Amino acid sequence: MPARTNHSESRPSDVELYYRMGADPHVAKLAFEELYHRFGPGVYRYCYRVIGNQRMAEDVFQETFINFYESARGERVMINVEAYLLRIARNLSLNAKKSKHNDTLPIEQFDPPADEFSYERKETDQLVVAALDSLPADYREALVLREYNGLSYSEISNVVGASVATVRIRIFRAKRKLRGMLTPYLTDLLDHD
Repeated sequence: MPARTNHSESRPSDVELYYRMGADPHVAKLAFEELYHRFGPGVYRYCYRVIGNQRMAEDVFQETFINFYESARGERVMINVEAYLLRIARNLSLNAKKSKHNDTLPIEQFDPPADEFSYERKETDQLVVAALDSLPADYREALVLREYNGLSYSEISNVVGASVATVRIRIFRAKRKLRGMLTPYLTDLLDHD
C-alpha cells in the first residue's frame, strides 16, 4: 500500500509564494496566480464593502494586486501575506472613498422603485450596502474585515494599526449602529409578505 502524502506539505506557504514572485517570470507568474486564487475573493469583498461602488472596487482590487506583485521585486520581509494585501487594499480603498463623488443614497432616502419587480434579497443587499456606507470609516472597515473577510481581532488590529480593544469596540459599535438603521426597514420588508 503506497504511503499517504499530506496535501498540505506539498502546498507552498503564502510567504514562500510571495518570495517566488521575485524569481524568474514563469515561477513568478505561477506564484502570483496561486496567491491571487487564495486571497482574491476576500480582497475584492473588502474593497467592495468599504467603497460601496462595484466599478471603483474592481479598479482598487486590480490596483491592489498590481502593487502587491510589484512589491515582491524589492527586499521586503514578508510575515503575513493576507494582512499585507489587505493593508494595500485598505490604503487604496480609503483613498478611492475620499476621492469619489458620493453616488449612493442615504439610507433614509432608500426607496426601491414600485413599478419594477425586485427580489427581497436584492433590496436587503442594497439596504446593507447603504447602511455600511453610512458608518464611520473606521467602524465599517473593522466590521468588513471581521464579518466579510473572517479575520480575527488580532489580525484586524495588524491591518488597521489599532489595538485589539479598539477593534472590538469599533465592531461592537458598528453592529449596534447597523441594527438601529436596518431594523425599521427590514421589519417593513417582512410585514409586506
